[in-house]
Amino acid sequence: MSFENVLSLFGGLALFLYGMSMMSDGLEAAAGEKMKKILEKLTSSTFKGIAVGTLVTAIIQSSSATTVMLVGFVNSGLMALENTVGVIMGANIGTTMTGILMSVGIGDIAPAIAFAGVALIMFSKDEKKNNIGIIIAGLGILFLGMNMMSDAMRGMRDSQAFIDLITTLKNPILGVLVGTIFTAIIQSSSASVGILQALAMAGLVTLDTGIYVMFGFAIGTCVTAVIAAIGANANAKRVTIIHLAFNVIGTFVFVIACQFIPYVEFFQNMFPTSPEAQIANAFLVFKVITTIMLFPFAKQLVAFSRKVIKDTDENLDKRPSLAERAVSISGYHIGASAIAIGLIREEVNYMYDIAKRNVALSFDAVIRNTNEYDKEIRKNEDELDALNADISSYISGVLGQIPQTDAEVVSGYFRIVGNIERIGDHATNFADYTKFFLSKGETLSERATGEVVEMKNTTLSAMALLEGDRRDDAAVMLTSVARAEEEIDDMTDQYRTAQMDRMKTTTCSPEASVVYAEMLTDFERIGDHLLNIAEEFAKMYPAKS
Repeated sequence: MSFENVLSLFGGLALFLYGMSMMSDGLEAAAGEKMKKILEKLTSSTFKGIAVGTLVTAIIQSSSATTVMLVGFVNSGLMALENTVGVIMGANIGTTMTGILMSVGIGDIAPAIAFAGVALIMFSKDEKKNNIGIIIAGLGILFLGMNMMSDAMRGMRDSQAFIDLITTLKNPILGVLVGTIFTAIIQSSSASVGILQALAMAGLVTLDTGIYVMFGFAIGTCVTAVIAAIGANANAKRVTIIHLAFNVIGTFVFVIACQFIPYVEFFQNMFPTSPEAQIANAFLVFKVITTIMLFPFAKQLVAFSRKVIKDTDENLDKRPSLAERAVSISGYHIGASAIAIGLIREEVNYMYDIAKRNVALSFDAVIRNTNEYDKEIRKNEDELDALNADISSYISGVLGQIPQTDAEVVSGYFRIVGNIERIGDHATNFADYTKFFLSKGETLSERATGEVVEMKNTTLSAMALLEGDRRDDAAVMLTSVARAEEEIDDMTDQYRTAQMDRMKTTTCSPEASVVYAEMLTDFERIGDHLLNIAEEFAKMYPAKS
C-alpha cells in the first residue's frame, strides 16, 4: 500500500467524520432548545423513545452523539434516567443507516448530494433552509469520504500481511476485541462499519471474516459516552451502563448464535453480489433483534445500572453547582443548546426565588424594626452574588457553542441575571436601613410603617408574576408586570407626597424622613428591574403569530 493510499485513507476518514459532525451541527441549529421539548413529549414510553432515538441518530449518523446528549440531559436533571432506555435502543438502530445507504448506491451520487446541500447554504437566506443544507451537505461529504476510503484500500489487496491479519479475525474473541478497540479509537460505529464496507468493496473482507469485528463495533461505540460521563453524577453514569449493557448482551448473544445458526450464510445468499449490502443488513438485523430482545427488559436495565452505580451519601444536602451539572459534550453539539438553556433557566429561577425571599425578609425587618433576619439576608445576598458570577461565567463559555437564535436567548438570561442581582442589592439596602434605625433609636411613624407594608405586598405580588415557566405567555406576562410597575411608580409618588406632609407636621423625624426617601427609591428601582426582566423575557420568547 503506497503512501498516497495511506493519505487517501486518512483523508477519507476525516471527510467521513467531518460530514457526521456537520449533520449533528445542522440538526442542533435546526432544533436547538426545542430538542428538550421533543424528547419530553416523545420519550414517555420505551417504544416512543426507540422511535425518537432511531430518527435522531439516522439524521446525525452517530449513536455516540445521541448517547452523549442523553448523558448531558440526565446529568443536568433535564431528563429522567428511565426515559433514556428507549432512545438508547433506537440510537443503536439509527446508526446502521449509513451502511444501508451505502449499500444501495447512495455513495455514487455523493457529489450531487454535497452540491445540493452547499447550494442551500450559499443561496438561501432562510435560516431553516440553511440548517437543512448543512445536514444534506454533511451527508454528501460523509459518502465522499467513504468513497475515498474504498478507493484507497484497493491497494491493500496485494498485501499478504494484511490478508493474513484479516483471516485471523474469524476468531470470535479476537474479532470482537479488534472491533471494540478500533471503534473506541475513532469513536464512531458508523465510521467503523463504513470502513468495513470499504474493505469489502475492495475485495479484502467478506462477511464471514468481518462478522465478529462488526459485533465489536457495537461495544466500542460506548466509549465516547463513558468518557463524557467522567465527573458526571450517578444517573448520568448509569446512562452509559445501560448503553454498554445493551450492546454487550447483544454481542454475546449473536456471537453464540453464529456458532449454531447460518447467520452469515443467510445474508451472503440474499445479497450474493454485494458484500457491502451483506455487512449493512447483517448489522441492521443485529441491532433490531437486540432491541426486540431487550425491549421487555427496559426496567431491568435501569435497575441493573442502579446496582452497578450506587448512590452515595456524600453531599446529599448540598445543591450541585452549575459546573457540576454541566457535562462536557466532547465535541458533540447535538443537544448542547437544550442542556445549556435548561440549566441556565433552572439556575436563574433558583436565583430569583432567593432574591424574592430576601425582599420579603428585608421588608419585614423594616416593618418590625428588628435585625433578627440580618444573618439570613446576608447569607442570601452572598449566594446571589455567587450565583451571578457562576451563571455569567457559564453563559460566557457556552455562547460560542450554540446556534445564533439560542445564543440570543442565553444573552437575554445574562441580562436578566444582572437585574435579579440588583433586586437583591435593593433588598439588602432595606436591611441596612433597619440597622440605622436601631443604632439611632429611631423608628418610622405608624403611617409610614403601614405604607411599607403596602410596598411589601405590592412588590411580592409583582415578583410573583415572573415566577414559573412563562415562555409560552411571555407577552401576557410583560403586560401584567408593566401594570404592576406602573402601580409601584404611582405608589412611590403618592408616598413621597404623604412623607412631605408628615415632615410639615413634624410627625416624622428628619433622619427617619431621609431614610424613608431612600426606601421609596429602592422600592421604585425594584419595580424597574422587574419590568426589565419581563421585557427581556418577551424579547427572548416572542409571541407566535
